Amino acid sequence: MNMENVNHLDTANTAGFNDTVTVTQIDRDERPLHIETVIKQRSLERNSSDYRCEIRRKTFSSEHEVFRHKVIHYREKLFQCEVCGKSFVFNSKLASHKRMHTGEKPYECAICGKSFFYNSHLVTHKRTHTGEKPFHCEMCGKYFVSNSNLTQHKITHTGEKLYHCEICGKSYTQNSTLTVHKRSHTGETPFHCEICGKSFVSSGDLNGHKRTHSAEKPFHCEICNKSFTRNSSLICHSRSHSGEKPFQCEICGKSFIRNSHFVHHKRSHTGEKPYRCEICGKSFINNSCLVIHIRSHTGEKPFRCELCGKSFIKKSCLVVHKRGHNGEKPYQCEICGKSFVKNSSHVDHKIIHTGERPYHCEICGKSFTHNSHLVVHVRTHTGEKPYHCDICGKSFVNNSNLVVHKRSHTGEKPYHCEICGKFFTGNSCLVVHKRTHTGEKPFHCEICGKSFVCNSHLKSHKQMHTGRKPANCEQ
Repeated sequence: MNMENVNHLDTANTAGFNDTVTVTQIDRDERPLHIETVIKQRSLERNSSDYRCEIRRKTFSSEHEVFRHKVIHYREKLFQCEVCGKSFVFNSKLASHKRMHTGEKPYECAICGKSFFYNSHLVTHKRTHTGEKPFHCEMCGKYFVSNSNLTQHKITHTGEKLYHCEICGKSYTQNSTLTVHKRSHTGETPFHCEICGKSFVSSGDLNGHKRTHSAEKPFHCEICNKSFTRNSSLICHSRSHSGEKPFQCEICGKSFIRNSHFVHHKRSHTGEKPYRCEICGKSFINNSCLVIHIRSHTGEKPFRCELCGKSFIKKSCLVVHKRGHNGEKPYQCEICGKSFVKNSSHVDHKIIHTGERPYHCEICGKSFTHNSHLVVHVRTHTGEKPYHCDICGKSFVNNSNLVVHKRSHTGEKPYHCEICGKFFTGNSCLVVHKRTHTGEKPFHCEICGKSFVCNSHLKSHKQMHTGRKPANCEQ
């Protein structure tokens, strides 16, 4: 405790208090509770706006208020949470904070039954029912339900980021966001789920996670009625309807719905891959990609289809798979009307209409419709074959080729021709086979005009023009 500061507080800011009791006379260990008692019993409020904090330039209407405020600057935070170690100036603040760990929400909305940690949060929530928005931005005229929302909004006008991380230099508009960010450096996850034991860096993440256990999804999209466990997820989803992509890359101009997607995209320019697999050393641009990758080592497939029993390493694969059972194809091309089970297929298809090939090979100049095709193509130059068959040891440039190959060991042929009943190990083989029924030959030789059912046949044919013999020809 800096006693000089406390003495300054006594002499400069306790006019109107009984001189027989001063802050410095209160025992150190008892001080926090006694200060509040002294303030409540001895303060003489005045109708004046002359009570000012010189540090923050904040003005108060009474000695009671300015005294309590200045204690924050001059006194140690002696009330500490035994769960996470956070300290507080007042015991009442510690009591409120503890509810974040216990999950107690004593303030309940009489209209919808939703509960809150703090009464102030309940007051703000009630305004969502009444429509009241008493806080007004004088710059753009927008209204808000709480002063904190208004304060946060004002920063969008100023661009000010006052809170800086001393470890990596990143800046934030709110101190609470900085606090959560710092935990990414320390690895601290003080918020624990009592159901499954999983830990989180913030109470918001914990609350969102808890809803995965209760199946509660209180945030509903007014356009398509889809529900979400978090309001932030609803906001991002709403952008898929409005087309809004507020996060734009200043390097290539690409825009994103989510800031997290934007952050990950920027790493494609910088080459940064901060998440590293301890098993094989491979690095990834985000932690979720690393988690999914690790399952390729462990064989874990936690997402299981209850209809056919097939399991998947990630939830999105299960969602797409289920559409194969119910025939759902929610993504439709607005140009030709063709529908798709997943959005990535829809995006890839649209490039057929635009002819766009934005991904270029720096070695041979060949262009591709999307980056994953370029990555696989580059391996034909480097000779890299990172996907290995654990049965025979054969290696492949991409995982899909490995999956099809493994069926040669198991005998599985899941792709069925509805015309002749023949079965195939891969969908591409089925597509080529169907052309024998339809007569379609989409691959044309520009030298002699001959056409073929698949690109590999065209490549073999072209070698007859160049004089080169196919690799499997006998001498």
